[in-house]
Amino acid sequence: MLAPWQPLLEWWFGWGANAQAVADEKNTLWFGKHHDDEARAHFGELVEQALAGGLDEWQQSPQGWLGLLILLDQLPRMIYRDTPRAFEGDRRAQVLAMQGLQKGWDFQLLPIQRVFVLLVLEHAEVLDWQNQCIERYQALLDEQPEGSRRLFEGFLDYAEQHQRVIARFGRFPQRNLVLDRPSTSEEMDFLLEPGSRF
Repeated sequence: MLAPWQPLLEWWFGWGANAQAVADEKNTLWFGKHHDDEARAHFGELVEQALAGGLDEWQQSPQGWLGLLILLDQLPRMIYRDTPRAFEGDRRAQVLAMQGLQKGWDFQLLPIQRVFVLLVLEHAEVLDWQNQCIERYQALLDEQPEGSRRLFEGFLDYAEQHQRVIARFGRFPQRNLVLDRPSTSEEMDFLLEPGSRF
């Protein structure tokens, strides 16, 4: 019998033979803006259940845990893009991510799947979690064969950019407008810089 999270994981990761093949196939899904309607149509109900605190049974296995993290962290950013609801699942996702990491569940996932566990910490406006994210990305990079290193170096670099913003501001200034938070003058200057709105 198909696990309830399997269709989501198949849609999110595809069937690439290695991490680079998966990334090549799915990069526009992960980091573009052209699949929001598809995400809503296929997984909108599951996202709503997750945001309401449901799907606890998904936490009983590493694969289900990963699926729940994607429902809480990644898909709201697509389905509710540019609204406060995009970040509604973050806190639960971050707590669940830390719980699973403490159990070592990330080591039961493929390297490219582990990236999306660490992205939960990368999205956190908590410096300690950002620092852990960097450490774990570095460890993940160190495990990779030569052919995958450039891909994982990119993930680490992006995480380091996020960490520097949290170290400087304690939050992501690019979220301020959506979350109706007043920006400081320093934050407004920062948001004028190229690449500040990842």
